Amino acid sequence: MTKQIRFRSLLSCLLVIVSFVVITVVQRPDKAGAQTPPPQAGGPIRPLAKRSDQAIADTALQSIEKGRETFRFDTFGDEAFWGDTLNLDATIAGAANGGIGPGLSPKQAFGLGLKVDVSALPAALQDQLRAGAINLDDPAVTVALLQLNAVVGVKGFFSSGKLSSVGIQCALCHSTVNDSFAPGIGSRLDGWANRDLNVGAIVAFAPDLSALTNLFGVSQDMVRQVLNSWGPGKFDAELALDGKGFRPDGKTAATLIPPAFGLAGVNLHTWTGWGSVTHWNAFVANLEMHGKGIFFDPRLNDTSKFPIAAANGFGNVRTTPDLITRKLADLHFYQLAIPAPAPPNSSFSATAAARGRALFAGKAACATCHVPPLFTEPGWNMHTPAEVGIDDFQAKRSPDERYRTSPLKGLWTHMKGGFYHDGRFANLLDVVNHYNGVKSLGLTEAEKQDLVEYLKSL
Repeated sequence: MTKQIRFRSLLSCLLVIVSFVVITVVQRPDKAGAQTPPPQAGGPIRPLAKRSDQAIADTALQSIEKGRETFRFDTFGDEAFWGDTLNLDATIAGAANGGIGPGLSPKQAFGLGLKVDVSALPAALQDQLRAGAINLDDPAVTVALLQLNAVVGVKGFFSSGKLSSVGIQCALCHSTVNDSFAPGIGSRLDGWANRDLNVGAIVAFAPDLSALTNLFGVSQDMVRQVLNSWGPGKFDAELALDGKGFRPDGKTAATLIPPAFGLAGVNLHTWTGWGSVTHWNAFVANLEMHGKGIFFDPRLNDTSKFPIAAANGFGNVRTTPDLITRKLADLHFYQLAIPAPAPPNSSFSATAAARGRALFAGKAACATCHVPPLFTEPGWNMHTPAEVGIDDFQAKRSPDERYRTSPLKGLWTHMKGGFYHDGRFANLLDVVNHYNGVKSLGLTEAEKQDLVEYLKSL
């Protein structure tokens, strides 16, 4: 009996030891055997790490794809405003196609800066266009292009084959085409500023602007006067906040449409640094495109600076259903993934640009603010009007009353319309001359030209 008790006790101890070893091996597989060396820095990646890295890469690609879809094709439900409220679809279609008035022909649409995505056109239609067999003076063709989802940044909605509403997308202002098929028709160039687009004239084309007259408390004629003053390539995002249609000098208060590429690493967005890229996406989708979502920015409750925004609760928008918020992350990711396009080699002098690069970092001191390779300051990239050497009108329309150091890559893509927020400088040489005077740089004429060539090379 004593031997049996001792045997059972020994067996119990062995079971406890074996169980402890098994548990230790299961919980700490890297300690399972003496033959398994500890992981070394720079050594092979474990299967779990590989799976994690692959998951990150897969998520990034999926986010880019979803963000591109949102950027190009999502209206966020804004057709309720552009179509159902302003009835813009009716004047596009024209009376002959179930709308009102003469309608909008493709030729007129091209004149307003609208673009057509050639990849959305069937091969047969492309052949007809090449042969001149399509009447570009017929609004019915515009309606057909909308039905093909071929108009960049504009979506048509149809009922019983007729255009019943219309909405706009991010790509309307921040995409163009490469004109590979014909002027205004080509492959998409996402992120490029459409400096041909006459946003004001397009909005003024709507038959019913009562929603805007009620917002501003002025007549439709006055609203159209303000809208038509913008001209191609400009938009006034602050108009719906402060109601200022014109600058003190009588010129339009609208600013140039900026590019939406090369934004990775850039802190604040817009000419006056309203916020991050994703803040501005939410701002525009809700307040400018008139989509349906949620937007919060209590700075808009400032009744003295933003009287219209404060009176209409634009600082805290809550719309049901929310068609915007869940798409912001992917949209942001896609925009940050759009690189600034490199200029054609033939568009600048490489020799002069090399000299200009030295000036940029040295005598001209441009790199002090436009820090390569971001070409803006890492951090809070904002300056007072006095530091920039210009008036404070546009700065004072923003919360911080400053101007952002705009990134410079891809300048060659948006030469049209001038430079600075309002296009006050017709060309890059004018910009260089401005800073040469304000900063007392003492640049020679040859050095100025070299600096311009370098800016064109970015």
